[in-house]
Amino acid sequence: MPIETKVPTRVPASLEAWVKLLDGVRIPIPKESHDRVLQAINDSRRSMREIADLMQDSPALALCVMREANHPANASQAAPAESLEVALTRLGLSRASELLARLPAVPGDDIPPVLRQFLLISQHATQQANGLFGARLARLWQDIHWGSLLFLSPMWAMALAYPKLLDAWELRVIHKGEDAAEVEHELFGVRLMPLCQAVAEHWRLPGWVTQGYHLLLEERELLAQVLNIAREPDPLVQQHRLDEEPALRRWFNQPPNTVLLANGLALAAQVGWDNPHLLRWQLLTALYLQTSLDDVQQQVHQQAAASARHHARHALFHPAEALIWPWHQRRPHPDMLTPPPPKTEDLARWRALCQELLSQPTSFSNTVHLASHAREALQACGMERVMLLSLDKACDYLRVQQIAGLPAEASTMALPVGQNKLLKKLVAQAGQLRLTPDNHAQFSALLPAPLRAFFRGEHLLLRSLAVNNQVLMLAVADQGGKPLADVGVQAFGKTAQCIERALAVFASRNA
Repeated sequence: MPIETKVPTRVPASLEAWVKLLDGVRIPIPKESHDRVLQAINDSRRSMREIADLMQDSPALALCVMREANHPANASQAAPAESLEVALTRLGLSRASELLARLPAVPGDDIPPVLRQFLLISQHATQQANGLFGARLARLWQDIHWGSLLFLSPMWAMALAYPKLLDAWELRVIHKGEDAAEVEHELFGVRLMPLCQAVAEHWRLPGWVTQGYHLLLEERELLAQVLNIAREPDPLVQQHRLDEEPALRRWFNQPPNTVLLANGLALAAQVGWDNPHLLRWQLLTALYLQTSLDDVQQQVHQQAAASARHHARHALFHPAEALIWPWHQRRPHPDMLTPPPPKTEDLARWRALCQELLSQPTSFSNTVHLASHAREALQACGMERVMLLSLDKACDYLRVQQIAGLPAEASTMALPVGQNKLLKKLVAQAGQLRLTPDNHAQFSALLPAPLRAFFRGEHLLLRSLAVNNQVLMLAVADQGGKPLADVGVQAFGKTAQCIERALAVFASRNA
């Protein structure tokens, strides 16, 4: 069954609109899990517990069953089901079978990678929760298990609906350290944690899930006080400070807090094992377990390895991989890595396109045909986002003629040259500007705001294209915001020369 969820291209701008959209997202189920569970439901020898255990292999399937059982139209009890077995019992096998028939089932490898990565994080969090707190709170293991597994489930729906937004959030907030509030309002129109809380409440997820979001949003000051105590290196001083504040100690020792601790550990470990976010969650966990930081780190590493044995999947990152890395090494975001050189077939196509640009007499019937060919050549040399603007000297404007890898609205952009010093310089004479992290702060402020919005990133190439020292066009390109490969920069320069030659031959065709 295909994934049928359709989402609007325009991102919702309010909490209510987001909840409505995410509520309609149909999260796909791995076909292997789907078939196993359906076979078990149709087997009269299988108990409800066995069927629930089989469902655990697919977090998305477990979420669908919990949502269905807790839906106001279906829930016979006021309180939501806190475990999958209870949810399955409420639904009954017949309705569970009907639910399975409605869900999109696809091969596991066909599930979008951003969604699969979030599911893996949730499975890792569940392993951490069970390993760290399961034995200590044995009678509450189901609450711990399902709360920790479903805590990030609102993000699963978002990962399917808008994976690029979450990817951009990770790059800018986690890896580049930009202000989370500003980035989230820009990308999503709302803050992420209130959105997750609203979705979790709408889905009537287990109480420990919504309590975790409540803690993050309404009780941050108490959490900060506890973290301040956790930073105290002397255990006796820690204990003394907690004894002085019994209300704070009781608040922190609540069992539902284990869900937040486990997910904090799993999320922070995605970057690497030596980062301040992870250290904070480790310190809090050590205080909760009343043990040392060294002991908690050892346990967390062991649980990560156990999670990898059960949950690691091809082409996904699991933090256990980083346990053999140098301690200070962190996992870079893919957009922080230099792209590989163009493939052999792309280079062959690039050479052929450049050869056609250099051909005499010109093979182009008009400037639109030429610009389209130039855009293809720039793409073939490794540029992922391309914009070619032609100079309208009469109006002193640069108008977009060709785009690639950019939103359709970029094609309507027109930039006044006289109002921008950088554009004036590029139009005055042929030249090339390469933006890097070293000069980005200096030059990005000089870029026109519309251009900066379409080419977000610290790596960018701008080159004015001239014939007889008269600038006719401006080429803007990058490799998707990633660091520019040297071979890509060289190929960009050579392609620009070919375009200039094509423009010169075209201009003299009737001479």
